[in-house]
Amino acid sequence: QVQLVESGGGLVQPGGSLRLSCAASGMIFRLYVMGWYRQAPGKQREVVAGSTNGGTSSYAVSVKGRFTISRDNAKNTLYLQMNSLRPEDTGVYYCNARKSSLDYWGKGTLVTVSS
Repeated sequence: QVQLVESGGGLVQPGGSLRLSCAASGMIFRLYVMGWYRQAPGKQREVVAGSTNGGTSSYAVSVKGRFTISRDNAKNTLYLQMNSLRPEDTGVYYCNARKSSLDYWGKGTLVTVSS
């Protein structure tokens, strides 16, 4: 049974940093395309960053240069380092794993950027 468990969310002031983690189990982590998504209050879920199984990273325009996605295949863990956080980064952040027709989601971790 595949499980994705996010952690690391919380309340942070504008300009601050957070590091999110996504621990994966029940899957061969290195074979999956992994991604971070977020959903702000009243808005649709949107992609934040992605990491292919070959290690290529991609970012939404709104977070490029501020966020860094990384993965540790030995630890079955995906990370999202978030710097220079802005109030508009507030939302629930979800981890996603995808391979062929397989598509898994975590339950999310809340990030609140506010003074």
